[in-house]
Amino acid sequence: MKSGTAFGVDIGGSGIKGARVDLVRGRLVTERIRIDTPHPATPEAVVQTVVDLVQRARWRGPVGCTFPGIVKHGLVQSANNLDRAWLGVDADRVLTERLGQPVTVLNDADAAGLAEATFGAGRNHKGVTVLLTFGTGIGSALLINGRLVANSELGQLEIRGKRAELRASDRVREQKGLSWKQWAKRAQELLSRIELLLSPDLFIIGGGASKHAEKFLPHLLTHAAVVPAALLNDAGIVGAALARERESASTARAKPARAPRRAARRAAPRGRPRSSRG
Repeated sequence: MKSGTAFGVDIGGSGIKGARVDLVRGRLVTERIRIDTPHPATPEAVVQTVVDLVQRARWRGPVGCTFPGIVKHGLVQSANNLDRAWLGVDADRVLTERLGQPVTVLNDADAAGLAEATFGAGRNHKGVTVLLTFGTGIGSALLINGRLVANSELGQLEIRGKRAELRASDRVREQKGLSWKQWAKRAQELLSRIELLLSPDLFIIGGGASKHAEKFLPHLLTHAAVVPAALLNDAGIVGAALARERESASTARAKPARAPRRAARRAAPRGRPRSSRG
């Protein structure tokens, strides 16, 4: 069962955002605090920014934190939009030590997927759900009956000799001046490839492009339903806080139960013990 609130932090290439999250309703209960991502975005600089943000929020307690790259068991294995010095860093450990509170770090798209599957467009949805975030790049989250398969990175699939995110991200749309109909054809190629590989039941479209869903969704033809993300810019923060809460619950369940105290035996009467014989 979810405990009241947790704090979520969403690290991005341009900004780092955070807020307190209601874990029952999946909503922010405080205003988002945003601080520009430092440049260069080294581990030291980014960690200090996260510390400053959490202190500004006057939060003391567990923290969930997204990261724009692959994160396995707290270890950073890719950092396309941050400094390469992040590679190999134990982000869980570093942030936990600096904040003095338990911290869980996960991929940013995975956090958004958790939030949408729990509170948003994928809530109570059975089967295979794929969330795609079309922004600076293309992130993805793969969920099966609501359970996350971490670090799917479907935006790295090759389409026409290039990584999909180099053809169909929202940034590419802006740079090339593509109409929404033109851009939808590129997005369609990625969705069709994913359908061929995974046969999903639902696509959720997030990221900056999701704000204009009515302009491109009618041009997408898929077997699976395609819907816009419901939580928009709050998804990363909500998902990060939720991941931290689930980690706390998992850790608590893993602890061995304390052995029950034995009832104290009545003290034997002093003196010579009685013989069992008559």
